[in-house]
Amino acid sequence: MEQLLHYVWKHKLFPLRPLTTTDGQTVEVIDPGLHNRNAGPDFFNAKIKIGNTLWVGNVEIHDRASDWFLHGHDQDSHYDNVILHVCGIVDVEAKNSRGEVLTQMQLDVPRSVRGNYQQLITTDTYPPCYRVIPTLSRLTVHSWMSALQTERLEQKTEAIAKRVDDCGGDWESAYFVTLARNYGFGINNDTFEQWARAIPLHDVDHHRDNLFQIEAIFMGQAGLLDIDSVPKRYQKDALGEGYFNKLREEYLYLAHKFNLQPIDWHLWRFLRLRPQNFPHIRISQLANLYYQHKAGLSQLLEADSIKAMNEILRIGVTPYWETHYTFGSTSTKNGKRLSPFSLNLLLINTAVPILFAYGRHKQDDTLCDRAFDILEQLKAEKNHIISMWQEVGLPVENAGDSQALIQLKKEYCDKKDCLRCRFGYEYLKK
Repeated sequence: MEQLLHYVWKHKLFPLRPLTTTDGQTVEVIDPGLHNRNAGPDFFNAKIKIGNTLWVGNVEIHDRASDWFLHGHDQDSHYDNVILHVCGIVDVEAKNSRGEVLTQMQLDVPRSVRGNYQQLITTDTYPPCYRVIPTLSRLTVHSWMSALQTERLEQKTEAIAKRVDDCGGDWESAYFVTLARNYGFGINNDTFEQWARAIPLHDVDHHRDNLFQIEAIFMGQAGLLDIDSVPKRYQKDALGEGYFNKLREEYLYLAHKFNLQPIDWHLWRFLRLRPQNFPHIRISQLANLYYQHKAGLSQLLEADSIKAMNEILRIGVTPYWETHYTFGSTSTKNGKRLSPFSLNLLLINTAVPILFAYGRHKQDDTLCDRAFDILEQLKAEKNHIISMWQEVGLPVENAGDSQALIQLKKEYCDKKDCLRCRFGYEYLKK
């Protein structure tokens, strides 16, 4: 319950009766201090009136006073400037490393706060705070959604920055990896990222004017030119059509030339996957995108509108795949272009985070602002998470809202981290 004590102290959700130290002095919390989530006292620079004296210093909080010794604070000089030791239960007298007796206060969590907290962390209904949602002001909802939207972009920026580091500082390569990852559309995200990292773009550039060779490298590095990757019922047809053999022969030549190693084809997932989302189709689209010089960061940065971005990313498959979903299995002829729904997701999960991350890298606020503007213009995602929040009364007007609510569900609700959530705060104090 120490986390709840932190929360009660931080937000001053104190019992109605006066606060007193264990030796009977009155306590007035003027400023609870700055919450410290790193090593050291729990709250810095608190302002507390104890008796008739105003103290400015640090506050340490424990479930039990004896935890002070259990954590070794009595031997640590970093805790010598603690002006108040706040505990759920004061079971011992505590001293600092100088041997000075600490001023201690037992803090009782109000029954209503404790009860509401138990409801939040134990209820199976999602979201657990659904009762309070309809009562929240528009300002409260808007401010928290804005913070969540920024938090999600920051999180994605960190992932992109790591890809840039992994790519030796090459933003173009990092963008290709990010784009490829999101071509997995959830099911194959991790595998697409692993595949993209295995594509030596600088080597592929030597063959950029040859779509067949690009597709050979792309399919080969995905492990999909291994005959065992083709379902047994289609293997005979795949070999008989000739295209599979031609791609494979070209790949073996290029693999020897560039010392390529494919990823394991077993990594690709097909279960419950619609045919238009099969890896073969997505890789063919990426090969076409790369061949048409539309898979680069510079093209994205030059696009000044959503329409322009859609024109860049709206792509179909190479000729063979217009009549196939896998090697050897024929289908009705179809250009298999990305759907408006898929384009919307690519802009949300690729274009916007890249613009924001690159803007941060270049310290260019116009790029960061453009990222937020695009989110507000794009349609909201449609999935079970968004439906859940809509059912309890939260408005979802654009992609910025849906991104915020996905962040809320994944980083707060799923982790039962209600004490860091503003909706949780409103629920606890109701």
